[in-house]
Amino acid sequence: MTDAARKTPLYDLHVDLGAKMVDFAGWSMPVQYPAGIMAEHAQCRDKAALFDVSHMGQVVLRGENPAAALETLVPAALTTLAEGKARYTQFTNETGGILDDLIVSNAGDHLFVVVNASMRDQDIPLMAALDGVELTEINDHALIALQGPKAETVLAPLCPAAADLKFMETITATLLEVPVRISRLGYTGEDGYEISIPNDKAVEITRALLAHEDCAPAGLGARDSLRLEAGLCLYGNDISPDTSPIEAGLIWSIQKKRSETGGFPGAARIQNEIANGPARKLVGIKPAGRAPARQGVEIQSQEGDPLGQITSGGFGPTVGGPVALGYVTSSHITPGTEVNLIIRGKAQPAKVVALPFVQQNYKR
Repeated sequence: MTDAARKTPLYDLHVDLGAKMVDFAGWSMPVQYPAGIMAEHAQCRDKAALFDVSHMGQVVLRGENPAAALETLVPAALTTLAEGKARYTQFTNETGGILDDLIVSNAGDHLFVVVNASMRDQDIPLMAALDGVELTEINDHALIALQGPKAETVLAPLCPAAADLKFMETITATLLEVPVRISRLGYTGEDGYEISIPNDKAVEITRALLAHEDCAPAGLGARDSLRLEAGLCLYGNDISPDTSPIEAGLIWSIQKKRSETGGFPGAARIQNEIANGPARKLVGIKPAGRAPARQGVEIQSQEGDPLGQITSGGFGPTVGGPVALGYVTSSHITPGTEVNLIIRGKAQPAKVVALPFVQQNYKR
């Protein structure tokens, strides 16, 4: 970790809790705590885990019609997004590739946008250049993610309004007498919340949540294994400027109105792939053995023909074995298709499987 790594408002708390800190996207972040990644992963699946995601970019967009302006950069329908609702989408480039993924919320008189830490220096100028839009980067608020089947049990006693939210809904509320934004969403496959908190109250609120018997801290290691089991794409691994939303299995995030009318970068390619299917697609891969298949591992047919590459892989604690995501040619995307993974020069058997690897448990 470099001395130049930025620190979130919860940095000292992480150190106090015994976290192992690493440099991630220029930020000093906890990768794990003394309990270890396996225990943190299980904590999130069974009870509630608390993650610091303050490194992500929080942005407010104002103007006469910021939703219409933002639609020129993304394939999602935002002008029809109801107040209090959030939507997942992607910035696309002129060739239909993904520049980043993001969450956009209709906060009434403005849009609240959260972008990835690694791409905030690209994303924020992109939005700031929109005509008729006033952009404010929120630097005085931390962001935490409370995730797991007990998330509501942990949060609701301190903020009763949180219990009324459903998946992809957002409100402003009071938590320990502090004004916060609470959104019912996250990136673990479990029910949960993301909470935007003033910096000077972040430690107090985080400690209060962690004081609950069903809540414990979790780091980047568990966050990655959880999202992988849930079949959720990670920017820089599974989605990139070379991959389209259709290839990545994200067609569900493009509303019919936008797929028909276009008006966003790369629309021609994306519309063609919706109509005719992509040449390759992101699939789940389940290795037959115990060895995990990491990013970059070649995927071959049983006849030895190259099909694609693993983009994310590791051990799935809930699954009880290795799991991976990767792109294969469209002729080999059917679940049950047998493939080979070339690991250290040797062909290891694997199967294409349906995603997600574990059931997603959002509160609908």
